[in-house]
Amino acid sequence: MSKMKRRSFIKNGSKAVAAFSIVPSSVFGKKLGYVAPSDKVNLACVGIGNRGAAVVNSLADTGYCNVVALCDVDMGAPHTLGVINRFPDAPHFQDFREMFDKMSDSFDAVSVGTPDFSHFPVTMQAMSAGKHVYVEKPMARTFNEVELMMQGAKKHKVVTQMGNQGHSEANYFQFKAWKEAGIIKDVTAVTAHMNSARRWHGWDTNITHFPDGEPIPETLDWDTWLGTAAKHEYQKDFINGQWRCWYDFGMGALGDWGAHILDTIHQFLDLGLPYEVDPVKVDGHNYFFYPQSTTLDFKFPERGSMPPMTISWYDGVDNLPELPEGYGASELDPDIPPPSNGAIQPMKLNPGKIIYSKDLIFKGGSHGSTLSIIPEKTAKKMEKKLPEVPESTSNHFANFLLSCKGEEETRSPFEIAGPLCQVFNLGVIAQWLNEKILFDRETKQITNNPIANALLKGPAPRQGWEEFYIV
Repeated sequence: MSKMKRRSFIKNGSKAVAAFSIVPSSVFGKKLGYVAPSDKVNLACVGIGNRGAAVVNSLADTGYCNVVALCDVDMGAPHTLGVINRFPDAPHFQDFREMFDKMSDSFDAVSVGTPDFSHFPVTMQAMSAGKHVYVEKPMARTFNEVELMMQGAKKHKVVTQMGNQGHSEANYFQFKAWKEAGIIKDVTAVTAHMNSARRWHGWDTNITHFPDGEPIPETLDWDTWLGTAAKHEYQKDFINGQWRCWYDFGMGALGDWGAHILDTIHQFLDLGLPYEVDPVKVDGHNYFFYPQSTTLDFKFPERGSMPPMTISWYDGVDNLPELPEGYGASELDPDIPPPSNGAIQPMKLNPGKIIYSKDLIFKGGSHGSTLSIIPEKTAKKMEKKLPEVPESTSNHFANFLLSCKGEEETRSPFEIAGPLCQVFNLGVIAQWLNEKILFDRETKQITNNPIANALLKGPAPRQGWEEFYIV
């Protein structure tokens, strides 16, 4: 089917589907959103291997959805078989565009568990077809793509959720309660740290070109895997999680972990976008894959009564931040999902953050890990002042599906997750250039470097993929 026919099919088909499967909430007496006529959300899953498999299984485990379609560019490869075997009746596709062409009237929502750079086209097509979307973090690889995704969600009025799962766990509700009670106030600095070994650590940083191409596996549709990205020859170091190493495909340590460490800080301290990003340290800089270690300072202005503040991001095995007196032990949340290449190994300093306010210092971990006040003697003095923290009504996956049914509101919709991801987009530009960038928060432009400003949009999409950049 031609591009124009496909776009016409999607637009016309989505209207017909909307008339049939999306009923105003008032009909069913619901307070929020929309309610499907069935008790379960019909879900199409794009990306069903590795992390994508965990997303599909977690959504299905809620009991709130029917998995009705499976799509993966490497359909039938070993890492996809678990999901294929669990849902034997779901039709298979290797190209999400074909799935939409043939089955758009059969599902209400889409999960996107693909590499970072390919979140964008799948999400844009889903929203244009009136489908609710659950997309893994980060939302997209470029600042402009995130901007378009936020615009698309607003235009098409669909339910959206970014997959930073801790945003529905204890840390979310504690931070919110402590902020509202005035326990967390007057924050001036945050240290965020993720110092675990990464896939690219130890690679030769004197790189002058991408690795040579290799034969394409029989199960893999390489052209569709590339999607909007520039043409590359197939390489095993581009797939199955290795894509995270490369600027062309992934968002490095910052994009991988930032949304799990800084999400509540960003939302509840109303940070928005920084006015400056300073690459304080970039060891192993090159223009192909991410550095061996990085320290980035993100500077934010006053926000109402809240003072200016700086987030200092540390990654790299030996790039540990200075710890405050009385920090104590660094704990690792056992509920953090393991990476596809093995379990997270406990370290001297596990992923997390330190929050410095005028009167108190807090330490916390990643994902749903709660904060504690340090040192311990200060924490004991504060015990009676701490508010009661409500428990979560739903995990992140159930929250999304219940929101599709009109029974909850998502906690990490694009309007909240988008600006958070754009902070990381700006950080990656500073990493790639290894230069300070100055950002105008009003015009959303980088003012001190035309190359950096051009990187907000990034390179033009490959021929045939331009349509996804139209909201």
